[in-house]
Amino acid sequence: MAPVLLDRAFAHFITSGRLEVYYPDGDRRSYAGRPGPQAAMRLADTATARALLLDPALKVGEAYMAGTLYPVGCTLYELMHVLMRNVMERSPAGERVFSTLRFMARSWLQNNTRGRARRNVAHHYDLDSKLYRHFLDEDMQYSCGYFPTGHETLAEAQAAKKHHLAAKLHLHRPGMSVLDVGCGWGGLGLTLARDYGAYVTGITLSREQLHIARGRAHAAGLEGRLRFELLDYRAVARQYDRIISVGMFEHVGVAHYPAFFATMRRVLRPDGVMVLHAIGRREGPGVTNPWIDRYIFPGGYSPAVSEVVGAVEHAGLWLADCEIWRLHYARTIAHWRTRFNARRAQIARLYDERFCRMFEFYLVVSELAFRVQGHMNFQLTLSREIDALPLARDYMMARGQRVESAA
Repeated sequence: MAPVLLDRAFAHFITSGRLEVYYPDGDRRSYAGRPGPQAAMRLADTATARALLLDPALKVGEAYMAGTLYPVGCTLYELMHVLMRNVMERSPAGERVFSTLRFMARSWLQNNTRGRARRNVAHHYDLDSKLYRHFLDEDMQYSCGYFPTGHETLAEAQAAKKHHLAAKLHLHRPGMSVLDVGCGWGGLGLTLARDYGAYVTGITLSREQLHIARGRAHAAGLEGRLRFELLDYRAVARQYDRIISVGMFEHVGVAHYPAFFATMRRVLRPDGVMVLHAIGRREGPGVTNPWIDRYIFPGGYSPAVSEVVGAVEHAGLWLADCEIWRLHYARTIAHWRTRFNARRAQIARLYDERFCRMFEFYLVVSELAFRVQGHMNFQLTLSREIDALPLARDYMMARGQRVESAA
């Protein structure tokens, strides 16, 4: 019965492109809509067909990890392109039901208390750092690169991102204090201390990242200007001239936005400036894909900008500038996928094949989320005082151009 019902569901669901499905009983069916991407897949057993029918948003990824769903004559990227493009146009009935329930429960799902936030971070960021070295750039930037011309290498795009953010911070005098909230493996902090003369404090909840970041600061001879701490953002005590946060806000949780921005206002000096870089969504408030929540980023959520601005206003901060990056992260992840695939054998030895399929699926659906499902990056420049920044935003471009030309 499950294959029969799934056949009907696919006939209703595919309105763009073409999908061919090989069912467990040997039957092969084709579904087509208006011209678009094409792919084919095989289902190994009836249990997989049943699972896809009930909760496709979760079960497609689980079935690929288990090896009971796999592409036929195409890549995983091509298969997921067909599926994710059609989800944007007509979600399956089962997915609509579960999505509604998940939206109702999202305050609980994103209740990232201090203890829960630490566990969530460990789930992903405390994996063996060798994994990340296999597919990230040498600076280990695990966030969206900046491709101003579209022809940059991964390393060039990540360097451009760091200098772009530094320009927005308006570090107009040496020795300014900077708090890096969610400092990763320390690359941005190193740049701010080395190239801009800042005194940087980076905070993270990842022990693995902390260890590497401290080692990099020592190796660079910057321990006098750069220090890293294992610290929750809510526990920051002192004030700073500048605050930067890149790729951390997605782990805060909607219910904690008021507390997050209240804390940022408290630790930002009256004439200070904050730049927040995060993943957002175009279509308004939503929910995290359940597979991503379970296997990759538990408690994570990429918000609509509208959800963030209200919390900024409530905290009494000025929204001095907002910039939207649309396809920059898609380009970044495409680089990561290529590098991951080139080193898949080494990663399989580090973990196993199931882990490789999980991570491959994560990179594929993440890239496609930016290409066909309305994800983007936003950068908000915030201040406490109305005159904390120059009148015109030209200061960003002028500072960034000077640094990049000197590099």
